[in-house]
Amino acid sequence: MEILNNLMHGFSVAFALDNLLWAVFGVFMGNLIGVLPGMGVLAAISILLPLTYTMTPTAALVMLSGIYYGSQYGGGITSIMLNLPGTASHAVACLDGNPLARNGKAGSALFMLMFSSFCGASVGILAMILFSPLLVDVAFKFGPAEYFSMMMLGLLAGATLAKGSAIKGVAMVVVGLLLGVIGTDVNTGTMRFHFGILELSDGLQIVALAMGLFGVADFLKNINQIGGDTKVTSTKVSMKSMRPEAGDIKQSRGALVRGTAIGAAFGILPGTGPTIASFISYAVEKKVAREPRRFGRGAIEGIAGPEAATSASTQTSFIPTMSLGIPGDPVMALMLGALIIHGIQPGPQMMVEHADMFWGLIASFWVGNVLLLLLNLPLIGMWVRLLTVPFRYLFPAALFFVCVGVYSNNNNLFDVGMVGVFGGAGYGLIRLRFEPAPLLLGFVLGPMVEENFRRALLLSRGDLAIFVTRPISLGFVLACVMLIALLLVSAVRHKNRMQAALRESGSAA
Repeated sequence: MEILNNLMHGFSVAFALDNLLWAVFGVFMGNLIGVLPGMGVLAAISILLPLTYTMTPTAALVMLSGIYYGSQYGGGITSIMLNLPGTASHAVACLDGNPLARNGKAGSALFMLMFSSFCGASVGILAMILFSPLLVDVAFKFGPAEYFSMMMLGLLAGATLAKGSAIKGVAMVVVGLLLGVIGTDVNTGTMRFHFGILELSDGLQIVALAMGLFGVADFLKNINQIGGDTKVTSTKVSMKSMRPEAGDIKQSRGALVRGTAIGAAFGILPGTGPTIASFISYAVEKKVAREPRRFGRGAIEGIAGPEAATSASTQTSFIPTMSLGIPGDPVMALMLGALIIHGIQPGPQMMVEHADMFWGLIASFWVGNVLLLLLNLPLIGMWVRLLTVPFRYLFPAALFFVCVGVYSNNNNLFDVGMVGVFGGAGYGLIRLRFEPAPLLLGFVLGPMVEENFRRALLLSRGDLAIFVTRPISLGFVLACVMLIALLLVSAVRHKNRMQAALRESGSAA
């Protein structure tokens, strides 16, 4: 009953005119930033942070958080429409979202994006309300050994993102790990694998990598179509195309539930975030599917699960920030900075000492997500029409925004050049039938795997037994062993199928 009273009080705070207007502004800006490829949410919040100096703490946090989760909605739109992940967490949406759009099902894909994002966010908010203290206790039980084991499980699961050969998936993960270690060593401060290039001292930019591997590579693949009036799709836009197809929601129910649970779990763990949650969710959906071959060719579950995971993780990532004062990622660190600027110290007492702000913020999450739904659903028709624009206009315009967005992150032309390099590499991988998604996952997880492995060994004085003597870590290790066994079986089956196909073709000849 107390929770209900607090929530009602929170809605009265959220619906105050100034807080409501800032919520509308935040979600609109976040949505716009997400739609524009390369326009990072971190840069946007950094630019708008001085604006919060003259605002009330509640209004400031409402606006900044609106930008954060609003960008998660918008980032999926360009992933589906143009194969350009607006944020790293939406790279997975490219795998099935873009094939659906090319097959004339863009409306269905976009509806599922909005619906699953809203469902994931709603459950994430409920988790914040009901289980914040419990979830914080669980997060405290995770040390370096647990993080390392969990990340290794994520890497192995990432190998399953690849279509066809599991060996190719593992190879891409390894390449991603190697790219992830470029830059300055966190422990020693030594620059590694920079090849005398000063710009590489901070490592490769994930935005440049994601844009190059997915967007620019796709542009190069279709460059021979630039000359004529060829379009991404010639499907006529009707009201029917803007609605989900019969059975889409029913087919995606399981994916929604699993994706939301994965996202909520990963959101409370500092340093993980929506990117890892979306990749893990996709890997899980591919494993539990009756027909895994559908994935990568336009499976609606490939959108529902990861997008629900992304939104749920985005919402629950506020739990360690607000309850413990531990930011899980750079965006949360800026949120923390905004609170400290206003003289508010996040921590366990925040729910009591600043109840108006805490419950007002939670209520604003629901208000903001409803606003995003109302903002985006009527625009589905407009996004679908985007695909009817001829290639010669569409892709050069998209590349322009990619270059502007990537440049704006660090004001460095080197990053723009890296987009071109990764675009060429991504095109080569497509031609060789390698999937870029596992590479991106390896790149994201690589530095965290290394850092937590070294921390665990420092704590155990070099004893590797720490990874199997701690119960949670042991559970993840056993899951890794089981997954390796599954990957080996999958590789053997794939080899046998290829040999059988060759024998059949030989006998037919």
